Amino acid sequence: MMEHIRTPKVENVRLIDRTVSRKATVGTLYLSATHTIFVENNPETRKETWVLHSLVASVERPPTTPSGSHLVIRTKNFQVLELLVPQERDATDIHASLARLSRPEKYSELYCLSINPTANKEEREESWSFLDLQADYRRMGVPNNLWVGTPANSEYRVCDTYPSELFVPKSATPPVIVGSSKFRSRGRFPVLTYFHQDTLASICRCSQPLSGFSARSQEDEQMMQAIMKANPGSEYIYVVDTRPKLNAMANRAAGKGYENEDHYTNIKLQFIGIENIHVMRNSQQKIIDIKTPSMGDFLWGLESSGWLKHIKAVLDAGVFIAKAVAEEGVSVVVHCSDGWDRTAQACSLASVLLDPYYRTMKGLMLLIERDWVSFGHKFSHRYNHLDGDPKEVSPVIDQFVECVWQLSEQFPCAFEFNERFLIQLRRHVYSCQYGNFLGNSQKERRDMRTLGFGRKMLQESSVLAG
Repeated sequence: MMEHIRTPKVENVRLIDRTVSRKATVGTLYLSATHTIFVENNPETRKETWVLHSLVASVERPPTTPSGSHLVIRTKNFQVLELLVPQERDATDIHASLARLSRPEKYSELYCLSINPTANKEEREESWSFLDLQADYRRMGVPNNLWVGTPANSEYRVCDTYPSELFVPKSATPPVIVGSSKFRSRGRFPVLTYFHQDTLASICRCSQPLSGFSARSQEDEQMMQAIMKANPGSEYIYVVDTRPKLNAMANRAAGKGYENEDHYTNIKLQFIGIENIHVMRNSQQKIIDIKTPSMGDFLWGLESSGWLKHIKAVLDAGVFIAKAVAEEGVSVVVHCSDGWDRTAQACSLASVLLDPYYRTMKGLMLLIERDWVSFGHKFSHRYNHLDGDPKEVSPVIDQFVECVWQLSEQFPCAFEFNERFLIQLRRHVYSCQYGNFLGNSQKERRDMRTLGFGRKMLQESSVLAG
């Protein structure tokens, strides 16, 4: 990325970091391939401010003033840096350089793939094996006489956005699995994500059925029946559609939709009402745009953004699923449209509520590895890792992290970690400093040869969280 740097060093730059102070400091600005670095001139402090280019959300250039040219850098973790550059030519070069450096066009340009780690082979392998999803399933008691592993998705044959290792009801035959996959959007058929050993109830996830107004699939109906039979203590299952019912009904016109209770015997359909990625993106943008001359104005802006209403909807989904599994002993199948945004939010939050292990640092890491990374959440698209379609960007995992934070604020003694850990975790979703959150699926990361790359980030995050 060095070839995109027009001016590597500019002196006598004034910096105001709006997140910590309104006082300007004078120093030297450096541009490297990965960071923008500001070093104060004050010989006593020589404070350095480092900004990772992959964290830069935008670089604005207000009109030039007699005192110099202004640049405003806004980051994805809500930091706002104002620069006053003496020469307009330098400001033009910095603006053009940052515009390109902060918009990588291919994975090889990302920070984690452009550095050469100093760790030896043994240390890297230890980091890669830090999280073991199969060990977590064994901790839940899976496989057992109700749930078994299936080779159906070996080499991603059935669903290329699912992991290769999946658990299904023992009675689900290969034809049922394949048939169910063909009747689900993107081939994302119902599979196990959490098993409750006390009640034998499960949480399964999938995508919407291709039901339209009247279509049905015998295999998909058999798959849902198999999930119900895998819980001997219940005569029905909940199907939680996390979308607003009106949205789900609109999808029927496109040949998709939701389960018809006349075709699926022994299911109870429950709509939650979590809005789509476009509504969430607009809601977050309204918060970012809030001007804060007073606390009253901020609170009014927060209320009008609808953000907390959306957070409550995600929490409601998690609470409903957790109560169904732990209190009613009823298995739950969860889906949204494609099963990689709202579904991930609802399933993972329910697991946090159900299982104290996921309220530890390593447990939360495993949970995110399973329900987000492994099950095909579109990290590169949602968090704009590469220069792409802005309509694909949405703060989906931000909402999950905030839901966990809301719970930890109410029940601090129930969590091993604090908000510093959550902030660090969210930062690295966007930073591309490590390879954990690259790509949109396990297969894509395997093809990039980054699967397991950067596990050390999770260990470092727990240390930094104190």
